[in-house]
Amino acid sequence: MKKNSLSPDEIELDPSVEQRSNMGSKQANPKKNEILKRRGMHKDLRSSNLKIFGDEYFLNYELSWLKFNGRVLEEAQNSKNKLLERITFLSIVCSNLDEFFQKRVGGLKRQLMARVKDLSVDGMTPSDQLRAIRKEVKSMIETYRKSYFEELRPALDQKGIHIKRYSELTDFQKSVCDRYFQKQIYPIVTPLAVDESHPFPFISNKSLSFAIELQNPRTKEKSFARLKIPANRNRFIEADRAEQEVVLIPIEDLIYEKMDQFFPGMDVLSAHIFRVTRNASVDRNEEEAEDLLETIEDELRERKFAEIVRLEIDVETPRHIKEYLIENLKISRKDVYEMRGTIGLADVMQIARLSGFSRLKERNWVPVLHPALKHNPEEELPSIFEVIKKGDFMVHHPYHSFEFSTQRFLEEAAEDPKVLAIKQTLYRTSKDSPLMHSLMNAAEEGKQVVVLVEIKARFDEERNINWAQKLENYGVHVAYGIPGLKIHTKMTMVVREENDGLKTYCHIGTGNYHPDTAQLYEDLALFTSDDDIGSDVTDVFNLLTGYAPEQSFEKLLVAPRHMRKQMSALIDKEIEEAEQGNTARIIAKMNSLEDPLIIQKLYKASAAGVKIDLIVRGVCRLIPGKEGLSENIQVHSIIGRFLEHSRIYYFHHAGEHKYFMGSADWMHRNLDARVEAITPIEREPLKKYLQYVLNVYLRDNTQRWILQADGSYERVQREKGTAKCSTHKLLMAHMKESRKPVPLVD
Repeated sequence: MKKNSLSPDEIELDPSVEQRSNMGSKQANPKKNEILKRRGMHKDLRSSNLKIFGDEYFLNYELSWLKFNGRVLEEAQNSKNKLLERITFLSIVCSNLDEFFQKRVGGLKRQLMARVKDLSVDGMTPSDQLRAIRKEVKSMIETYRKSYFEELRPALDQKGIHIKRYSELTDFQKSVCDRYFQKQIYPIVTPLAVDESHPFPFISNKSLSFAIELQNPRTKEKSFARLKIPANRNRFIEADRAEQEVVLIPIEDLIYEKMDQFFPGMDVLSAHIFRVTRNASVDRNEEEAEDLLETIEDELRERKFAEIVRLEIDVETPRHIKEYLIENLKISRKDVYEMRGTIGLADVMQIARLSGFSRLKERNWVPVLHPALKHNPEEELPSIFEVIKKGDFMVHHPYHSFEFSTQRFLEEAAEDPKVLAIKQTLYRTSKDSPLMHSLMNAAEEGKQVVVLVEIKARFDEERNINWAQKLENYGVHVAYGIPGLKIHTKMTMVVREENDGLKTYCHIGTGNYHPDTAQLYEDLALFTSDDDIGSDVTDVFNLLTGYAPEQSFEKLLVAPRHMRKQMSALIDKEIEEAEQGNTARIIAKMNSLEDPLIIQKLYKASAAGVKIDLIVRGVCRLIPGKEGLSENIQVHSIIGRFLEHSRIYYFHHAGEHKYFMGSADWMHRNLDARVEAITPIEREPLKKYLQYVLNVYLRDNTQRWILQADGSYERVQREKGTAKCSTHKLLMAHMKESRKPVPLVD
């Protein structure tokens, strides 16, 4: 790379590639037929065109996900990152593991209980995967806990953030904690005894509890009690604060010191922390459900009582207490993870967000106003609809302001008397979303407002149900989509009455309508008044609210009915060009790459000589750089300050340079089990910007990792004498420049 800063004008997509002969001689796994006869594959794949099978062709999904979490953990260990940013990454690692156990491990355990015989496409049974997961997770736990206790805690102490035990506090600090305990903790904690008249209590998901052994000093009779640490209080209590220093004490340590107050007249023999994680993979039959909303509400209730998939426990807990917990929680010893010290380190996010320590954090990024939306302050603010009518423009969050683009779009639509109708899909949003209030205001103003609420969005079901009910109370037409399919597409359409008739304005994005995550997630969104796209978006909403199984579309790629065929056709075009000796190139950016049929198609393209770069943040089941299979494929992963969330697809397409952007990854669920939409990007300035962004990713020498053929990842090392290229810093700098290297609009 040249020793200078990146300029979009000088970066071209390099489509040149050494042409290779077709992989016609490459045979599928010779064990495939034997394996299929013995175990059988998933029925969807048995009846498909998948011709390859086994770990020669696919990486395991679960282990690939753990590799992704390992890359996040590397950021927590990276001493070049600011200290509280490292704490943030460590919290994310632990939070990710919680979700992994709830969803992925929970699902595998249900398969095991159901005696599922099918193999994963990489050839593993559910029990094989659970064994491999436990091995990887134990190693990850050891690594992140060593990092926290041996590196991060001492570093925090040096920088003035002191985490102490109660016994280490000064008299003044103890008095502060004593008052807090009496007023904020003691009144809300309920110790639960276990005996003949008190059954073993229900342990809620991700709750911290003490397992307590008591003894009656008179009778010497021993008993067990459970004390739940209140989740509605901070995990770390502030005992003292000076100008540049703060003293924190974990809430469990304070409760431990005051344990006798909960059991007067009893001796506390031992008290040790434990934490459970419950399965969130609850089955439901939507097709047979008379009321989908009621079905999801039932699932939420069921999930609260779902089986436990993990027990985290203090290693110092007496053996007989451990055995007692294992028996009463009805779990296997393989579900137990013992650890020394603080349990539930996802809660250290509280430390990362401490006020007064900005020197230990990255400087706050303030999103900029998109150039298309800038105006002369002395003049009246132009209507956003007039701006869109001048030409499509694309916002890039969090670099561009969400508040003054997407949020403004909804707010103006709600207030504009010329607007007749607003339709929106809702997958996730914030607790008090201003966008939802705009929709409710629009309905009150007499506008036709329709919201497609996805009440099956994992872990956001309850919030979405609440929003759905609020919206309905204001007169919004709320629909819940199609049974068996999640509505994952992110789109809004506004119908406006103008002098020349009705005009449709659309917002199509890669991210949720969520003001909070728009500050942390990297996403793209297109604003357009293109008639064909407007017609397609209208048809998508008709598909979701009515009966239109044979719906077709002019420009949008829509799943589940069309997108797979269209994506396959785009890849086939590159294969055709490569086989004719012409330039052939694919660049695809997504969150995860899992779909076996797409992977098989990419292998075929690689064998034909198509040069392929895949930018995959998380799970990737494709094996890159393997001789005779994928020499022309390289897989990159960007991990850093912002969560890479956008989906961008580029195909050389015989020099047409086709770009697409939207909500779908190349995953089976996105292509076959969700309603998704991907839009073409047709205006040259917008294509040029996407070209720039993709090349920034591919030339990153700070945040980029490369997937190896053995499933491991290696961080790209900056060569001596080359300029530093850090994706997020470079794009932030690009947005702040007064003179933009590439105009985003004409």
